[in-house]
Amino acid sequence: MAGLSVLRIALLVACCLAAQALAYVHENALPSYHYGAPIRVECMNRSSETGEHIENAKTHEIQWIPFPVCNETAAPLEFHYGVEGEQNCTIPMISDPFFHLLEFYIHSDAPLSCRLPSRPPPHIETVGEKAYEMEYIPLVFALAGTLQLSHMHISTHMNVLLHSTPKHHIHPHDSGVLDSATAYSTSPLTHMEGGATRKLIIGDPLPLSFSVRWFPTPALPTVEGKVEWNGMGGHIYASTIFYGLVAFLAGVVVSSVHFYGSVLPKRLRGRTLGGATPLNGLGNGWGYQKRAID
Repeated sequence: MAGLSVLRIALLVACCLAAQALAYVHENALPSYHYGAPIRVECMNRSSETGEHIENAKTHEIQWIPFPVCNETAAPLEFHYGVEGEQNCTIPMISDPFFHLLEFYIHSDAPLSCRLPSRPPPHIETVGEKAYEMEYIPLVFALAGTLQLSHMHISTHMNVLLHSTPKHHIHPHDSGVLDSATAYSTSPLTHMEGGATRKLIIGDPLPLSFSVRWFPTPALPTVEGKVEWNGMGGHIYASTIFYGLVAFLAGVVVSSVHFYGSVLPKRLRGRTLGGATPLNGLGNGWGYQKRAID
């Protein structure tokens, strides 16, 4: 009975390990960003009159629209996976509706809420399996400035911090998945045109500049100095550690089953016979060893 209980526990442990292995394989089968891959920013569509978000009429889901087109690229704003540096995005002309939206953003009546896809879209779909549903991470631009009667001052320089999910094999040009992000204006109280803050009226261009920094884990660095996308290096991969651990646990389970199901019962039977030992070369019977008498 004891052997049967141990066998059941061993089977349960084996099933749990198999489920974890399948989940791990499924996670690795999903697409990841390669170094330098573009990640386009899309933002919540809002009413310029009330600042409220706009929903789709049929599904009642929030409408997401691309970030305004940048003069420098002739495309909406996008970041590149793992690439740090400075980048500019000049919105060519501020329309009257967008000017009122900027008033909401600066006055914190409504946030400039955007999002980024955590992974790139999959290129292959398995027949019979549910299609992968894209997941997004929020990116809120904390746009700072002051409002005046006829114009506004906007802090046009922003820090953008992007985090990827933690891994054991992080290299400078690694692939990965987005974990979290944030962006915020710097020096919002410097109201000097030509510096980090710009005076803006309807019809003006809005030159935005971004200092983009990437972190290989959700944690912020705890040491002083320049933050770079250096990674941890080394040649130990997460898959190696995982499968090594699975092999070790499987060995422990098999050894336990063999010991409690075979070795231990034999020893216990031996003890019930008063410490008898098998007869050497005389079949399968049990008896007592004879001592030589001088």
